[in-house]
Amino acid sequence: MSTLRDLAEEHTQLRPADIDHLHRIAGDWQLLSDLSFADLLLWVPVDGDGTFLCVAQVRPTTAPTAYLDDQVGRIVGGPEVAHLEVAQRQGRIWREGDPVWYGDVPARHEAIPVRLRTADGENGEVIAVVGRDTNLSTARTPSQLELNYLTTADDLAQMIADGTFPPPLHPGETTSAPRVGDGLVRLDANGKVTYASPNAQSAYRRLGYASHLVGEDLAKLHRRLAGDPLEGTDAANAILAALRGDAPPRREIDARGATMLTRALPLMPAGVPIGALVLVRDITEVRRRDRALITKDATIREIHHRVKNNLQTVAALLRLQARRVSMPEARVALEESVRRVASIALVHETLSMSSDEAVEFDGIVDRVASAATEVAATEVTVGMRRKGSFGVLPAEIATSLVMVLNELLLNAVEHGFPPAGEEGAVVAEGDGKPEVVVSAHRFRKQLHVSVVDNGRGLPEQFDAERGGRLGLQIVRALVTGELRGTIELRNGATGGTEAVLVVPLARGSADRLTP
Repeated sequence: MSTLRDLAEEHTQLRPADIDHLHRIAGDWQLLSDLSFADLLLWVPVDGDGTFLCVAQVRPTTAPTAYLDDQVGRIVGGPEVAHLEVAQRQGRIWREGDPVWYGDVPARHEAIPVRLRTADGENGEVIAVVGRDTNLSTARTPSQLELNYLTTADDLAQMIADGTFPPPLHPGETTSAPRVGDGLVRLDANGKVTYASPNAQSAYRRLGYASHLVGEDLAKLHRRLAGDPLEGTDAANAILAALRGDAPPRREIDARGATMLTRALPLMPAGVPIGALVLVRDITEVRRRDRALITKDATIREIHHRVKNNLQTVAALLRLQARRVSMPEARVALEESVRRVASIALVHETLSMSSDEAVEFDGIVDRVASAATEVAATEVTVGMRRKGSFGVLPAEIATSLVMVLNELLLNAVEHGFPPAGEEGAVVAEGDGKPEVVVSAHRFRKQLHVSVVDNGRGLPEQFDAERGGRLGLQIVRALVTGELRGTIELRNGATGGTEAVLVVPLARGSADRLTP
């Protein structure tokens, strides 16, 4: 389906700033829809030919919808848009007219002009019209809650016509919470509560305020209730800022083990500050779960830290044992075990500093490659280079993959470049310098990895499936078993050896992998 921007750019002459303002309205107008008990449709004029295009729609969560079908993308004209034309041409909210019928649903039409204020704060031209259409099939005598909702909705509708709603978002904020049904408090120009919904009253009761809110100075109440004086001051200042006509960032209040999120919005229809709208939501359980997750994450990181320390201790013990062994074959085997344990410790070290069970793998590969050139038993100096990015990998892939790469890199350095004069020695391809290149890229939810050297290549009669040292046997077992992937060892087209791995990424991890 086409987006708001796509539709506006294709069918209208609206400027980018105009379209951005329409996006802000569509991002925050669920509030107005719920307060109005009505569907909102965003209509834009189509190139001055008397027709209008619906570029966005929102349905209320507080009442039945007037439209069973999606209206986005619909172009209408003639008598059906007369109310939209009046709102656009005269720049005022249109509320006249008799109810209309959509199939079996009676509905009341309203039209709200949308303005984008100029840089100097003056009223700009009307760039669109919000249709507010109310389903009348369940009409009844409104309650006090509904009357306050509708009064507040009319104030916000006038602010849309003035170009002062919605307010700009603060960095890191979304428009999803709190919502109208979570709790609503309306303030007069002096900051006194004139109405509080039952859910709002319940939220304040959990903070320790048992009396009725009506008549209370909300800023002073926030300052009294907050357990932290600084937090109370911030919450109170947010209320005062809204009363001045500003739109402060959301604040949280903690008291008596409960947490409440507040959002304060100024009410200033026709540019006159008449009070503020405060939306509240009890988020005690949300914050409790957050704290539990933080504790769990800290515990997991501590476990990885201890595993890393234990692995390093094992590596140190193996290293000491290797120094005491007189048999060269046993010493080599122990030293290889040290390197394998150390490579796994690298993954756990990274996980101990991570906030989730995923690691930035490029740094690990670079450290393993550097270690391979330093500890390899060869007289030839071999360069290491990485192409592409492994990105972020889940721990279950990273732990096995680092062992595979460690074995392949050591094998390439130790067996691909024998010293000059030794049987099989060759002049390296390219610029003549021995080099091993590790490449990685993602393709169709798979990680493709290659380890390529410009050395002497594989020996004749080499059987990749059956032959090879213990290191290659470990590689095959890890790739086909733990990683559920494939590996191919072959001679390069211009010399040297190529090891090519294809590793499927677990569901969800592919989206986290940096291309």
